[in-house]
Amino acid sequence: MTQKPSFNHLRLILARKRRKMTAIQVAEAAGLSRVHLSRIETGRNEPPEDTVEALAKATRYPVGFFYGPETCELPSEAVSFRSLKRTSVREREAARAAGEIGVDVGRWLFDEFNLPEAALPDMGYEPDPAAAARALRQAWGLGEKPIASMIALLEAKGVRVFSLAEETLNVDAFSFWQDGVPYVFLNTMKTAEHGVMDAAHELGHLILHGGGNTLHGRDVEREANAFAASFLMPSEDVRGRVPRAPSVHLILKLKKRWRVSAMALAYRVHRLGLLTDWQYRSMCIDLTQRGYRTGEPDGTDRDKSRVWKQVLDHLWQEGKTKDTIARALNLPLDEIEKLTFGLAAEPVRPQKGGQLRVVK
Repeated sequence: MTQKPSFNHLRLILARKRRKMTAIQVAEAAGLSRVHLSRIETGRNEPPEDTVEALAKATRYPVGFFYGPETCELPSEAVSFRSLKRTSVREREAARAAGEIGVDVGRWLFDEFNLPEAALPDMGYEPDPAAAARALRQAWGLGEKPIASMIALLEAKGVRVFSLAEETLNVDAFSFWQDGVPYVFLNTMKTAEHGVMDAAHELGHLILHGGGNTLHGRDVEREANAFAASFLMPSEDVRGRVPRAPSVHLILKLKKRWRVSAMALAYRVHRLGLLTDWQYRSMCIDLTQRGYRTGEPDGTDRDKSRVWKQVLDHLWQEGKTKDTIARALNLPLDEIEKLTFGLAAEPVRPQKGGQLRVVK
């Protein structure tokens, strides 16, 4: 006789944090006392089935989710938030919870499909982020050409890329290594250009810092920013196309080549010595007045996940849907949609060629 799995109290905490709910809110929604919920969350009480059903309803997670194995617990230092003052505790906890759930989804994906193995070199030894960016471009055979899609590039190199539909601008992106697999999570509320820069920034963390803000005595955010700028906008390519003292009009035209924001390109041009300090300040004022400080008028197309498109296409051809993934992992449908760049919410249309191979 098969033994029924035990209730996993850590998954209750995970679901609560993912929903940005306090323990008091969950207790009230489930009709429990705060003390009773505390005993359940600390593993001192094994809740009966009716209580688990009430908790599932309160958190909008399937009952089966709470009987699953332990998820990977991401340490706080594994996820760095660039705007700590603006990011609330609930927002940080919800983002980390998305990371833990994403690892489960990534493991399912790897078990079901033949995905590329991780091919990211460790460049933690490199003190110069720009040199690391040049070395990586050379190793990957990219030359000086612009990156057509950062998400597609990361996926081709074995990175598991997920989206963060957090409904907040305070969380940019984060990355980490888990069981030798690199993960990147991107906030889709940002502009497409911001998403491109975030993806390159997190790539910098993965190869320079092991994915987390864990190194002491080094400004890891500054290093990741410098890496991203050099990786997306190679100095020789920029110098070959941008004259000294370029006009705002030229910056707005050329930003489309590298698919970065106007502000990012202006900063890069300034750092390369093609704009004086005064010229750079004047350009920033001009761009701000044109709306480029808070947005990106006439923006580029948003990067999309090729892996998730192919996975959903394959499921469609087998008569399956996003429900298949949700049921396999005991996750609510909205979590699948949030993690897959909204592709799971779109009607699936079969495409010819480029399909993933299923693991037999």
